[in-house]
Amino acid sequence: MHIHILGICGTFMGGIAALAKSSGHRVTGCDTAVYPPMSTQLEKLGIELVEGYDPSQIGLKPDLFVIGNVVSRGNPLMEAILDRNLPYVSGPQWLHENILREKWVLAVAGTHGKTTTTSMLSWILECANLEPGFLIGGVAQNFAVSARLTASPFFVIEADEYDTAFFDKRSKFVHYHPRTAILNNLEYDHADIFPDLSAIETQFHHLVRTVPSNGLIVANAKEESLKRVLNRGCWTPVEWFASEESWHAVQEGEETGIFFGETREGALSWDLMGEHNRSNALAAIAAARHCGVPPKVSLEALAKFRNVKRRMEIKGNAGGVAVYDDFAHHPTAIETTLAGLREKVRRARILAVLEPRSNTMKMGVMKDALARSLIDADLVFCYSGGLDWDAKSALLPLGEKARVTGDLDELVRAITEASRAGDHILVMSNGSFGGIHEKLLRSLQSRG
Repeated sequence: MHIHILGICGTFMGGIAALAKSSGHRVTGCDTAVYPPMSTQLEKLGIELVEGYDPSQIGLKPDLFVIGNVVSRGNPLMEAILDRNLPYVSGPQWLHENILREKWVLAVAGTHGKTTTTSMLSWILECANLEPGFLIGGVAQNFAVSARLTASPFFVIEADEYDTAFFDKRSKFVHYHPRTAILNNLEYDHADIFPDLSAIETQFHHLVRTVPSNGLIVANAKEESLKRVLNRGCWTPVEWFASEESWHAVQEGEETGIFFGETREGALSWDLMGEHNRSNALAAIAAARHCGVPPKVSLEALAKFRNVKRRMEIKGNAGGVAVYDDFAHHPTAIETTLAGLREKVRRARILAVLEPRSNTMKMGVMKDALARSLIDADLVFCYSGGLDWDAKSALLPLGEKARVTGDLDELVRAITEASRAGDHILVMSNGSFGGIHEKLLRSLQSRG
């Protein structure tokens, strides 16, 4: 079958393209942002890419058009597909019907930590010789790819609550029909499509309704929102984590003991920072045990786990200053990321650099929580380009330690001037941030 994917250069749709190619389909695709690294990855797979959405692509005569959620009505190619009554389907629906239907699906849902936990779980199953397939919303460094298809019955997927397509406003994850579901956490996000937290809870309950009675739900005991979701109705066994009655972690000097109830399953020994990553590990260990993987094997795998790119990734060190890249953009993620770095560097100075770039942050919905999320930083630098709200006012509670500018070069100069040897610069954005990491490293290096 020949499929043509609209919006192919997003991580999710690019992953679908790779899986379709591995399944033996002819795959082509288009996007408005055909550039590396995704374009390079797809071209290596022999996938032909077309720049833009010109209706002439109808002439490729694919058997099916697969539509990404970046595509909306008014898109010229989509309008041509509709006018000619050509066959089309959403990415998540295609994925279920062609890849997931016969698999034991392990789905990782939550506002935060999906990509990291999905990568952890995939790596654990790999180390247990289960050779899972997976689709991850980032590049898992243990695998060097974001998606793969194997003959294994197990398939691990990052389960996003964002909507499926312009013609299917349900969350993507309702299409996956997992046998094992991780519910990592649940907070208000995606203000561009959800009016409030209750609306997101409804979508999570739709997911819960799809998990069979012989499956397992692994849920975060600290999240009242998840308890509300499950109280609406649950037909599946639940194992809680971050609960002393079930899965929990106990700091034992330099080691982190992992317990299931009163039983100590072993120790977690790794380089990842923060309580949020320990929580992610508990969820992955519990989900893997549902597939028959002993916790001891999971802990051995996690000792060799390399975090996903853009999750506290060290980009370099110049002039004695370390520069990190992190995907954090929601206030809770910002706060937990800073707490993790603080745990590592102790009293050393942290310079937090933030680009509020997500749709929710651009709308200013969470601006009142921003200052509180950054309180653990010694200095805060915020890029205000593209914002319709006043970042300076939002960060006023931080006083003189916060600086705001809409000029990227000015921001780099200010950070460079303020930094000194021994500092840690934490850059947080869900975009490329204008290549600020490389600019900072060059600027710090030239300072001598």
